[in-house]
Amino acid sequence: MAKKDKNEQEEVVQEQVNDQETSETTENETVEQEEKSVEEVLAEDLQKEKDKFLRLFAEFENYKRRTAKERIELFKTAGEGVLKDLIPVMDDFDRAILEIAKSEDQQLSEGVALIHNKLRNTLVSKGLVLMEVNAGDAFNADEHEAVTQIPAPSDDMKGKIIDVIEKGYKLGDKIIRYPKVVIGQ
Repeated sequence: MAKKDKNEQEEVVQEQVNDQETSETTENETVEQEEKSVEEVLAEDLQKEKDKFLRLFAEFENYKRRTAKERIELFKTAGEGVLKDLIPVMDDFDRAILEIAKSEDQQLSEGVALIHNKLRNTLVSKGLVLMEVNAGDAFNADEHEAVTQIPAPSDDMKGKIIDVIEKGYKLGDKIIRYPKVVIGQ
C-alpha cells in the first residue's frame, strides 16, 4: 500500500508539474501574442501614416500641377480684354485702307498701310490669330456666327458661307471673336 500511495503521490506531483508547465507555456504564448499585437498595432499605425503621407503628397503634387496650368492659361489670355478692344481698330484700318486705295494719294495709302501692318504684327506677336474664313467654306456653328441666311445662288452653296461680314480672331486655341457670316439656304 505504501507503494501505491507513493505512486499516487508521484502521479499527483507529475500532474502538478505538467499543469505548471502548461500554465507557463500559456503565459509565454499570451505574452508573445500581446507583443505581436503591439507590434502589429504599431505596424498598422505606421502603414496608415505612410498611406496618409502618400495621399497628402499626391494631393499636393496635383495642386502644384493644376496651379501651374492655370498660371500658364492666365498668362496666355492675360491681354484678352485689351486685344478684344483693339480688334475693332483693326477693322477700321481695313476699311480705311479700302477707301484710301480709291484715292489718288499714294503716300497717304502707304502711310496708313504701314501703321496697319505695325498694329497687326504687334497683335500677332501677342498671340492674336486671324481665322481664315472664305466664301464657299462649309458653315460650322461652333466656329462661325451666322448673321443672316439668304437664298443660295446655286444648289452647291446651300449650307455654305456666302459672304464674310466681320473677321474672326483667336487667342491661342480660344476664339475671342467669331467671324460673322452670311449663309445660303
